[in-house]
Amino acid sequence: MRIDIITIFPDMLKNTLDESIMRRAIGLGLVEVNIIDLRDYSLSKHKKVDDTPYGGGAGMLLQFPPLYEALQAIKQANTKVLITSPRGKTFNQQMAESLSQLEHIVILAGHYEGFDERIYHFVDEEVSVGDFVLTGGEIPALLITDAVVRLLDDVIKKESHENDSFSNGLLEHPHYTKPATYQGFDVPEVLKNGNHKEIDQWRHYEALKQTYMKRPDLLKDYPLTKQDLKWLEQIKKELGETK
Repeated sequence: MRIDIITIFPDMLKNTLDESIMRRAIGLGLVEVNIIDLRDYSLSKHKKVDDTPYGGGAGMLLQFPPLYEALQAIKQANTKVLITSPRGKTFNQQMAESLSQLEHIVILAGHYEGFDERIYHFVDEEVSVGDFVLTGGEIPALLITDAVVRLLDDVIKKESHENDSFSNGLLEHPHYTKPATYQGFDVPEVLKNGNHKEIDQWRHYEALKQTYMKRPDLLKDYPLTKQDLKWLEQIKKELGETK
């Protein structure tokens, strides 16, 4: 996979991409991530890429010509162009999984008041990372890149992300590590007994519990089994809830 991020602040991205799992994935050739400075495509000798909006108003807009030229230079037949925008579809795990199947993604990272509207003729999808506004699209671009790259083959163990929160429709179950006891806080016995069937049942029960307590809206679309419904009633009793 290849991911190209077009930005006017390349240094904001470089440090993050040179750390942790992202650095390893790039180093092993599992993904190619290119940071493209929009100013390299400016038509101005002073490398200007923004200007005031027609009709007046506060702030500056990224100009259409540099964006157009940048896309023309890097876009291929298999390219999907994303643009970070508060008015876009909210990014989630399912979108990350879908994007991870592609060969080439271009992310336009906005800044200032946004983009000249004409660039949207060349954009496949607008993506938002939440109902709030940031100073620029660099952080969302990194967020999208990180979420997608970790799903690629051999970046991390497959089982590590198959049970992630949202991957199977529920929040993730609790995790514990050594020591088994510390300051009166113990690891649940079921996780130490070696019975994998019981461990799997406990994890699913706890995932249901976490989801019910913290994101009950997710259960509306989750295919609850008869056992799940019984466990939910038990969870309500544990929490002191009554019908």
